[in-house]
Amino acid sequence: MQTALNPLPSPQKSSAAKQSPPPRNIAMDAYRGFVMLLMMAEVLRLSRVSQAFPENPLWKFLANQQTHVEWAGCSLHDLIQPSFSFLVGVALPYSIASRIAKGGTFGKMFGHALWRAFLLAALGIFLRSTHSPQTNFTFEDTLTQIGLGYPFLFALGFRPPRWQWTALGVILTSYWLAWSLYPVATSPDWPQHFSGFAAHWNKNTNLGAAFDYWFLNQFPRPTPFLANGGGYLTLSFIPTLGTMILGLVAGRWLRNAAPHIPFQKFMAAGAIGIASGLLLHFTGICPIVKRIWTPSWTLFSGGACFLLLAAFCWLIEVKGYRKGAFPLVVIGMNSIAAYLIAHLFDKFIPDSFHIHLGANVFRFAGVGLEPLMQGIATLSVYWLILFWMYRRKLFLRI
Repeated sequence: MQTALNPLPSPQKSSAAKQSPPPRNIAMDAYRGFVMLLMMAEVLRLSRVSQAFPENPLWKFLANQQTHVEWAGCSLHDLIQPSFSFLVGVALPYSIASRIAKGGTFGKMFGHALWRAFLLAALGIFLRSTHSPQTNFTFEDTLTQIGLGYPFLFALGFRPPRWQWTALGVILTSYWLAWSLYPVATSPDWPQHFSGFAAHWNKNTNLGAAFDYWFLNQFPRPTPFLANGGGYLTLSFIPTLGTMILGLVAGRWLRNAAPHIPFQKFMAAGAIGIASGLLLHFTGICPIVKRIWTPSWTLFSGGACFLLLAAFCWLIEVKGYRKGAFPLVVIGMNSIAAYLIAHLFDKFIPDSFHIHLGANVFRFAGVGLEPLMQGIATLSVYWLILFWMYRRKLFLRI
């Protein structure tokens, strides 16, 4: 197993790289497809099914895993955004190597990175504005958060590993320190709020909420911004950059070890990330809260992402389950299209079913399962659209 962690070749000294673009990583596509499938599967409305069958523990478990936790903790659904961000970092060494192989220079590539960052941020704002009377300038969307940190990630992609680890440490430590020094405000009576030192990370009474109260009111809005209902924050892009850096580390390990898989490193990084996040949480130093992307959440979710990447590499690259992974690859190779479909067609497709097939078309299994049956049909249409694009090699790229 190759373990050297050499930085990527510079664009000016890459004649060998120009002759051999790196092969596509199918495991990474499948992992990305799995993440996007979880996001698109919100149309299954498992919470409504669980409400119809309140005594059924299976539906309750599935509903909980398809719902964000209220504040502290983690569900499967909470791992969607960190996985998507992590995979941006994993893909970067491959992307840089491919562009270098085509003769790209750092200046030209960094210019493209800036343009990509702008488009991601703008697309996130656009999607948040689809049901607003005017542009909804908000920066907590997944795409916007990635866009805000992407130029820094791209620059780190050309630096040695010690730069990346140092950047990760500085980001998480400085962010934690800034929050811990911000005065603790009186919190509304809410069961999810912390006491003691952990109260620095309570909902809408923290440093990030204070920043948004000032920052978001600099933009035109129908009414003044007071607070985000879910507690989400603009400044979360800073620790999200930490998640992307962890992905960058994983991508470099994976690419440098090819054709082998660095399972030991993935498993060690996963265990250390999860353990350190839990330690910070249960000691009260920094709680695990996805909605505000605490440093402990960066470590905990990053550890989970390392383990998930290892699992997909094992299933696909070691066990060879490529045919079984094909439905996920179809989604993963067109992740931006999948993201747009899930956000723009979530009402259009079900409404079309009801218009053309009747209002009760999905009640054949009973009223309680109607949301699930409708969701399965909608999800199937989502996948067929992506499959049609896959067959015609139509891939949305930013």
